Formats: sequence, structure tokens, C-alpha cells
Amino acid sequence: MSSGYKWESAMNKPFTIVMPLYQGITQLDFTGPYQFFSRLPDAKVVVASLGAEPVVVESFSFSGLAALDEITECDLLCVPGGTCTNAIENADFLAAIRRLGLNASYVTSVCTGSMILAAAGLLKGKRAACHWAWRDSLALFGAIPDNERVVKDGHIITGGGVTAGIDFALVVIAEIAGEEMAQSIQLGLEYAPQPPFNAGRPETAPPAVRERVMARMQKVVEEKMPILEKAARELN
Repeated sequence: MSSGYKWESAMNKPFTIVMPLYQGITQLDFTGPYQFFSRLPDAKVVVASLGAEPVVVESFSFSGLAALDEITECDLLCVPGGTCTNAIENADFLAAIRRLGLNASYVTSVCTGSMILAAAGLLKGKRAACHWAWRDSLALFGAIPDNERVVKDGHIITGGGVTAGIDFALVVIAEIAGEEMAQSIQLGLEYAPQPPFNAGRPETAPPAVRERVMARMQKVVEEKMPILEKAARELN
């Protein structure tokens, strides 16, 4: 983990975190890390969308967003997951991710957000986490799928599916501001998970549950695969 030196030496200006939203995001992929990043002193968390358009997620509507296409730079880019093919099919969104990612000190994602980073050409030859149902598809874009909950490969940090975003956020905070800062934020938010079931990963879920959920998820991935394969061809 980082000693915090980078953070302390950079405090002459806010540490800017950009979280780009798109139609179809999974709200916890965004709101989980956002809650932790927003507690980071001297950090500026910018939530953005193309054209500053509101993003509707289930019964939530996120508005008052910054214009993603007008943001020129950031220290940390964090892409949430969800229906990632919506973002991958949007050339303007993908171009903004590529532009910001190429110049950011840290390029990060939660869940299928790593698919978006990969489609933008930012994960070639890099190890990356993803939601378990989509993880192997990272290889289409030259990334190296990794089944760890949080994966660091140089300046790229990626988290697994949905709830991994909170663990991911703590790893990111420790990397840029030190473990004591991360632990302080963890304590302040009383993050001490004790799940009632050990069913959060395919390898630990009961067989009947695993088979049912995997069948459902496989159908979704197969339906979206032509979009991913097309994006991979265009990237390569």
C-alpha cells in the first residue's frame, strides 16, 4: 500500500475523481464507492454524463451532473458497471473514457465497468477484475481476466461485481492516501460486513442457487456478446 506521500505532496490542489454515468448503470456500483470517496479530505468527486444529461437507474434519477465531454482531465477515473454494452455502443462516451483514462494517474472501475475500460483500449495486457459472469469476456479486448475481488496492475485498479465496489474503494483510498486514511473512513462508515449467507461467489453458493443464477446470467451475456465482439473488432 502507498505510504500516503503521493497524497500529501499533491495537496496544493484538489485530487479530482471523475465518475462517469450512463443509462443502465447499477446504482450501487456508483453509490458505494462514491460514499467512501466523498469522505476523502481534499478530494473533489465529479459525477458526470454526456451532455450533463440526467441518468435514470431503476427508480433513481441522477441529475445535476457535470458534462463528461467538457472535462479535460482528472487524477482518478472510476467507471461503474451495469449494462455496460450501452456505454460500449456509444462512441462519444467511449472516446471520453479513453481520453480521460490515457492521462489519469489512476484508472479504475467496478464490476462491468472494466469491460468499458477494456473496450476503450485501456486494459490491453493488464490484469483486471469484473463481475464473474462477464469476467472472461475481458480477453476479447486483450485484458487478462483475474478472479480476485480487487485487482491492482500498476496504476489500474479494478473491482469485482457490485458490492466489491466498497472493498475496491478502500483499496484505492489506501493506495493514494495511505492505510490510516482508509481505515479512518472505514470506521466512520462502520463498514464491518457480516453477510448472513456465504453465497456471494459461484464457488461458495449452494449448487441449486449457483445453477439457477448462472443460467440466467449466461443468457444475458450471450445476448450481449455480439456487441462485445463488434467492439473488440473495432478496437483491434
